[in-house]
Formats: sequence, structure tokens, C-alpha cells
Amino acid sequence: QVQLVESGGGLVQPGGSLRLSCAASGFTFGISVMSWYRQAPGKERELVAAIASPGGITNYADSVKGRFTISRDNPKNTVYLQMNSLKPEDTAVYYCSALVRSTANYWGKGTLVTVSS
Repeated sequence: QVQLVESGGGLVQPGGSLRLSCAASGFTFGISVMSWYRQAPGKERELVAAIASPGGITNYADSVKGRFTISRDNPKNTVYLQMNSLKPEDTAVYYCSALVRSTANYWGKGTLVTVSS
């Protein structure tokens, strides 16, 4: 049973930092592409970052390049999203996603990030 559990969301001031974590289980994590998506109120879900395995190949939305970093720890079956220089427009529910066997996407339930003074 594929399971993705996000954590690390919360309230942060503009310019601050936050690190999201996604604990994965139920599939072969080490060979699966992992991604972070986000959805703000009234907006479509968008891809934030993705990482292949082995690591080293990443993809970022233009809006977060230079500020966010995706990484993975395969022995721990965990993917991270380090978010720096946060802006109010980064406020959204952030979802972890896994591409399993190159045929199906799975999603966590999300963690809320609020960037506000």
C-alpha cells in the first residue's frame, strides 16, 4: 500500500525558511521519481520541484528557482523540500507525489504553508 505523509508545514514570516518532509512507504522508493506540488486557494495545482533517482537530476518551477531545493534520502525513504526566502505568494498546501512503476501517481494529503507577517 503506497503511503506518503508530509510534514513540516506551518506559519513563517516573509524571508524566512521552512523544510518540508515526505515519508514514503509501500513501493520501491529508490527508483521512483518524487515531486512536490502545491495548490493555493482558487488556483490550479502546480509542480514545484521534482527529483529523479539516483539524485542529481532535478526540475523546478521558475517561481521557486534559486530559493527552493528538493533532495532525497533513499535509505530513509524520505524526500525534502528546503524553502528559503519565502514570499507570501508561496502560501499553499504542499503535496508530496510519487511516480510508481512509471504508470501511476500517488499523493499525500498535504501540509499547509502560510507565509505572512
